[in-house]
Amino acid sequence: MKLINRDYYLNKLNNVTGTPDIKVITGVRRCGKSKLLESFKNYLQNHLENINIIEINFNLTKFEHLKEYHALENFIESSYETGKENFVFIDEVQMCPKFEIAINSLHASEKYDIYVTGSNAFLLSSDLATLFTGRTFEIKVFPFSFKEYMEYFHFDNTFLAFDNYLKEGGMSGSYLYEDIDDKYSYVADVFNTLIIRDIRQKYKIRNTALMDKITDYLMDNVSNITSSRNIASTLSNNKDNINHKTVTNYLNYLCNAFAFYKVRRYDIKGKKYLTSNDKFYLSDHTFRYAKLGIKNLDFGRMLENIIAIELLRRGYEVYVGVLYKKEIDFVAMKRNEKIYIQVSDNISDDKTFAREVEPLLNIKDAYPKLLIANTKHDEYLYEGIRIIDISKWLSE
Repeated sequence: MKLINRDYYLNKLNNVTGTPDIKVITGVRRCGKSKLLESFKNYLQNHLENINIIEINFNLTKFEHLKEYHALENFIESSYETGKENFVFIDEVQMCPKFEIAINSLHASEKYDIYVTGSNAFLLSSDLATLFTGRTFEIKVFPFSFKEYMEYFHFDNTFLAFDNYLKEGGMSGSYLYEDIDDKYSYVADVFNTLIIRDIRQKYKIRNTALMDKITDYLMDNVSNITSSRNIASTLSNNKDNINHKTVTNYLNYLCNAFAFYKVRRYDIKGKKYLTSNDKFYLSDHTFRYAKLGIKNLDFGRMLENIIAIELLRRGYEVYVGVLYKKEIDFVAMKRNEKIYIQVSDNISDDKTFAREVEPLLNIKDAYPKLLIANTKHDEYLYEGIRIIDISKWLSE
């Protein structure tokens, strides 16, 4: 498979090289974590001297004898080279039961720079502090961004590239297939056999039909305000025996595995976070196409999904804004930075344009305001609001 340097993530890894942290690479299945680790190994070999890289990939049968934590630690210790900077790379670390005991022991020896990836249902962001007694640094990896998609296919026309990206998404494994149906078959298989399988195995879920219905509901309601009670009520109307606590658990499982990302609501005037009703976005929008098809598809909601994931990829905290009972699609925050964003598919109609900019015009503070739409035109300003084509914003 063709590789590109994912410079954003490589820079993150490079910036923490030599720190005492245990580096943990997380992200949805097949988003490129293993390939990133491979690229980083190549980078180290090309830029550093006097290093020793101890590499273990539990997907390969030649490492099967290390799927016992004592054996894992003994192998790494026996591979240590005195006088060199020793790196430890472990891919799919969860395939070694009690791996955390070995990792913590190696980390305590202060001899290794440790990097691990793993199945996300078994290596949860929320569990890292519990699993590892040493400090961890998490590198959150997402499917290919639009910029990475353009680089992979050597596009120079952003408008044409985005039309393709909207259909093909960021699951780079699907790029090997020519036919769009074959691409979606691959993406659906990733979701069904990897993501959902991990969740079922981790949480010992017996009611798989209910899990599938909740997943389909979330996919069909991407970017819509929803809640556990609403989902439970809808499914109960379809004669399923379900309560909202069960739904809440399943939603958490899906988010833990990075299948979906939950975005909370934020009261702009009151400057407080609201605890009820959230939005859920797919880690890659093509999961929706692959599972439910494209009939009756609201492309405006898919654009919103793409923007949500891109904001998370860029390191923002992302919220749904609420102001005077009006909704602002996104309030993106990072340290002292704040951006208000509306997303729309088509703003060529005057009424649609007025509806989209009204909530932004009602915000009285001086933080930047954007209307991102599929305009296929150059950027311009309206009453201080930046109006920009989605492909141009994504490629910034």
